[in-house]
Amino acid sequence: MSAKYVRRGSVSVLISLLTTIGVAACGGGDGGGSDGGLGAPKPVACAELSDMSIAAERIGLPTSGAVVTSTEIVAGQGDGPAAIGEYCKVLGEIKPVDPEAPPIQFQVNLPVEWNHKVMMFGGGGYNGIIATGEGNVHAGAVDKPVPLGRGYATFGSDSGHQAGPATSRDGAFGLNDEALRNFAGEALKKTRDAAWAVITAHYGETPSKTYFAGGSTGGREALLAVGNWPQDFDGAIVLFPAWDAVSLDLFFGHITRTLAEPGAYTNPQERQLLLEFALAACDGLDGVEDGVVSNVTKCNEVFDPSKAKVNGKPLRCPAGQDTGDYCLSDAQIKALKRMNSPLAFSYALASGEKHYPGFNIWGSDLGRAIPDANPVQQALQPTVISLALGTVQPASPMPPVAAEGAPPYGSTFWDEWVRYFVTRNPEFNSLALDPVIPGEWQSRIIELSALQEVTRTDFSEFQAKGGKILIAHGTADVLVSNRATQVFMKRLREAMGAEMVDSFVRYYEIPGYGHAASSIFNAAWDSVTTLANWVEKGVEPTAQVVADTAGVPGRTRPLCEYPSWPKYIGSGDVNEAVSYTCVLE
Repeated sequence: MSAKYVRRGSVSVLISLLTTIGVAACGGGDGGGSDGGLGAPKPVACAELSDMSIAAERIGLPTSGAVVTSTEIVAGQGDGPAAIGEYCKVLGEIKPVDPEAPPIQFQVNLPVEWNHKVMMFGGGGYNGIIATGEGNVHAGAVDKPVPLGRGYATFGSDSGHQAGPATSRDGAFGLNDEALRNFAGEALKKTRDAAWAVITAHYGETPSKTYFAGGSTGGREALLAVGNWPQDFDGAIVLFPAWDAVSLDLFFGHITRTLAEPGAYTNPQERQLLLEFALAACDGLDGVEDGVVSNVTKCNEVFDPSKAKVNGKPLRCPAGQDTGDYCLSDAQIKALKRMNSPLAFSYALASGEKHYPGFNIWGSDLGRAIPDANPVQQALQPTVISLALGTVQPASPMPPVAAEGAPPYGSTFWDEWVRYFVTRNPEFNSLALDPVIPGEWQSRIIELSALQEVTRTDFSEFQAKGGKILIAHGTADVLVSNRATQVFMKRLREAMGAEMVDSFVRYYEIPGYGHAASSIFNAAWDSVTTLANWVEKGVEPTAQVVADTAGVPGRTRPLCEYPSWPKYIGSGDVNEAVSYTCVLE
C-alpha cells in the first residue's frame, strides 16, 4: 500500500512508498513514523507541502482523500507570553465521500522551534469555522505563551461545513447525512489523520505526545476523541463540555418556549438587577463579599427571586406586573426559575438520560448591562450577552443573528437543531415541538442522541495507555450547565469506579466563571503545563490556582476539585488564593 504526495504544477511527482504507514492507516492507526525500512523519511519544507495529496487510505474513516490547498511562512511575533516563533501555516481540505457534502477544512501550524508535541483544538457551537490552533486554550494562562508559542504543532478544523450568517449557530448542514456525522464526531478522526500526515511529512518524524484541547462543543469533541480513538491521544483539556448535546438542546427548547411567552423575557438592565439581589443574599455565604458566589449549593437553597429584598425593597414588581426595569414581573420570575430547575423528559435518550439538570441562575451573568465596568469587562460583555440571553426575545420565526441584536444563543441553537437535524424541514416552527413530549419526533431525537452525545462511560483503554484528562467548568455558566458535567462525572465513577477515575481524571469547578468569558471572574489557568506534567512526568495536579482577568484583574483563587469550593479562611488578602481553602460543607 502506498501514500502519494503530489506537487501540482511541477514536472516532478514525489511518490513516497510508505508501506508500513499505509497498512497502519487502513486499520485506523497513526499513519506516521515508519517508512517500511527505506530509512528515515526526509523532512519536507513548508513550501513543498503545497498541494500535497493525502490518500484516503491514510485516513481512518471513509473520505475521498485530502489535499493541502496553501502554505505560508508566518514570521515570529510578540514578546514575553505573547511571543510566537516563526511557523508554517498549512491550510487543507478533506474531501467527502458524498459529492453533495461539504469538505472538512483544516489548518495545521508547524513551528520552526518544535517541541515534538502536538495539540488538536476543538470547535464551538455548531462549528463551521476553522479552529485555527493559533490562539490559547479556553481559560488558558495569560502569563504563559499559547501552545503554538510553546512549540506545539497545532491544528483544528471546521468539522466539515462552512457556517453562514448565523455563524457558530448555523445548523443548516444537518440536512446532509455525511456533514451531520462529521459534526457529530467523525471529523475528529479525519482531521487528526490528515494533520498527522502533514506533520510527519514536514518534520520527518512522529510527535512524542498528542493532546486535545476544547470547550463547549470542543469539550464534547475532546471526550469523543480520547474515548473513541484512545491510541491517537495522550491527554485532553476539557472545558465546559457539551457532552450531552441533545439533552442540552431539549432544555434549550424548554427555555426558549418559556422566554417566548408574553412578558417572560428580561432585558440586560433587569438581569443586572437580578444579579444585585442575588449577590446581596449569596455573596457572603463563602465567608467574604467579593462579588462571586462560591457556595452555589447554599445560594440555590436560600435565594428566591419572588421573595428577595434589598434594604426592604422587593425584587418582585407590585402585584407581579411588569412596571419597568427596576423590578421583575411574575412572568419573568417564572422563566428564571425554570432555567434554574431540572427538566424531566418522558423518554430516555441513548445514554439512558431522562433529564437535564438546569443552570445556576442566581449569581450568574445572564448578559447584563454593567454600570461602571472596567475596560476589560466592557470588552468582554458583548460576548457574555451573546452567549447568554441575548437582546431579542425568541419568537417564530426565530429572529436572525444580527449585529444590532440577536435572540439567546440557546434559542437559535434549538431552532436550527429542530429545523435541520430533527424534522429536516427548514419551514418547521421550532416552538411547536415539545421537548418533553415530542410525539412523532421522539425516535429521531433518540437517534440523534446516539450520534451526537458522549454515551461512552468506559475510558479504560485511554487510562491504560497513561492518558490523562483535565476538566473544568464555571459554576456561572448559563449556556452549558456545570450540573451536567457533575452528571457526567457521576456516570464515569459508577461505571469505572472512583479509584480508577481518580487515576486519570480531575474535575474542577470555578465560581463566577461563565461560558468561555465572564465579566465576574474570567478564569486563567495553566492547564497546558499541568496536563503535560501529569502525562509526561507523572506529576499529579495539586494546589492548582486560577486567576481572574476581568472582575478584579489579578486576583486568584484555589482551583477546587469538585465537590469542594473555595471558602475564605477569615483573614488575609481577599484577592489571594492562600486566603481560601477548598471545603465540602
